[in-house]
Amino acid sequence: MQTSKLSKTELFERVSIPRALAAMGIPTIISQLINLIYNMVDAFFIGRTGNSYMMAATTVTLTLTMLNVAFANLYGVGGGSLIARLMGQRREAEGRQVCAYAIRGALLLGLGYALVTALFRDPILRFLGASQATLGYARDYTLYVIIIGSAPTILSLTLGHLLRNTGCSAQASFGLSMGGVLNMVLDPLFMFVLLPKGQEVTGAAVATLISNLVSCGYLLWALKKAALKAPLTLDLRQAAGLAREHRGSLYSVGIPSAVLTGLFDLASICVNKLAAAHDDLVLAAFGIVMKVERIPNAVNIGICQGMMPIVAYNYAAGNRERMRAAVNAARLWGLLVSALSILLLELFARPVTNLFLSTSAGDPAGALATVGFAAAFLRVRCLAAPVQLINYHSSFSLQAVGNGRDTMLHACVRELGIYIPLMYLLDRLFGQMGLAAALPAGEGLAAVFALWLLRRALRDRSREAAAAE
Repeated sequence: MQTSKLSKTELFERVSIPRALAAMGIPTIISQLINLIYNMVDAFFIGRTGNSYMMAATTVTLTLTMLNVAFANLYGVGGGSLIARLMGQRREAEGRQVCAYAIRGALLLGLGYALVTALFRDPILRFLGASQATLGYARDYTLYVIIIGSAPTILSLTLGHLLRNTGCSAQASFGLSMGGVLNMVLDPLFMFVLLPKGQEVTGAAVATLISNLVSCGYLLWALKKAALKAPLTLDLRQAAGLAREHRGSLYSVGIPSAVLTGLFDLASICVNKLAAAHDDLVLAAFGIVMKVERIPNAVNIGICQGMMPIVAYNYAAGNRERMRAAVNAARLWGLLVSALSILLLELFARPVTNLFLSTSAGDPAGALATVGFAAAFLRVRCLAAPVQLINYHSSFSLQAVGNGRDTMLHACVRELGIYIPLMYLLDRLFGQMGLAAALPAGEGLAAVFALWLLRRALRDRSREAAAAE
């Protein structure tokens, strides 16, 4: 479904909810999946070496990579949600100011993150769980992907959010997917052809950097072209005219969204440190599992991201019935995806995890042990898919209606109040399998809280609308 065939007004206001959600969600899901493959492809090709320590190093650096997503959410989700609401109110000029402000902020944040990482690279990597055996690999990967590559990566993700929230989902998805496809081509070239043996991690990092630069260039061009019809701009001077109330609205949604992803990263750090305390092979196994379980998560996040601008637009336009229909449809679609993923991962846990680490090259004994751990962990952790969907869906819905307070509350309770304490408790009581079981247990408890928050927020918004009339 190409959103360009429909005007933005038709898409957000009149097209049936299933069709509108498909038009916004399908390109986003494709983009999420391709970018997931793009993030997994490094691990896949590194796994061909049979070196569990290289695999463990990519697990450590995954946290730093995911912080790029958190920083992009600050200005991308915050700015994109606000622009969608301004479109619903027919305030396009102010939307362009928001766009300029978001792009400028994302660029500065990316440069700042790169500088801090460059100054404190080794202490950061050791804190994240790097051992003496994995530190050198992790340093090489961080140099290219974070220190050199974080600014274009954060900018790309931000541009994608801005395009998606103005109805240009296909353009955003193509640009982000382009980087993923290119990385799949460049990874084996740099890892196994251009660089010598033993430099596979460096080759993967260089390929990722080049892919991110190309993706960023395309998205800049796409946004410039889309600005002819949508409230977007690359003229950063317009950021100076943004009203204080709009800055507050951007941060009220963007900060909780960034914190949500940041707390997810904090939870990953805790998993890594607890896993590393057991063994480097256990750490590598959790790294494989956390990549596999991102597949259903990527689909569900794509559904929620496709839903978000429809909800935001209709909330601002006062069409509560259409807003609720979009919320309910997205939840149903996500639950169906989650149920299917549990079935497939329970049946094929061993062959799926085996894809990420060769058991016939390098250190076969270590690789076999790692894959065995990974399959066992995956069968437990995949049970979290439906309740993770509820948490994602509720958070995106709250962000769409500008409810940053409850988004922040949910993020803090979910990770700090429930999941992280549970992982330490269950790891202590039941060891590494308890650590794996903490995810479905924690997400399930958080989902109950998320549903209550969302129901309360939508009820309060309906009361406000009735009082205004």
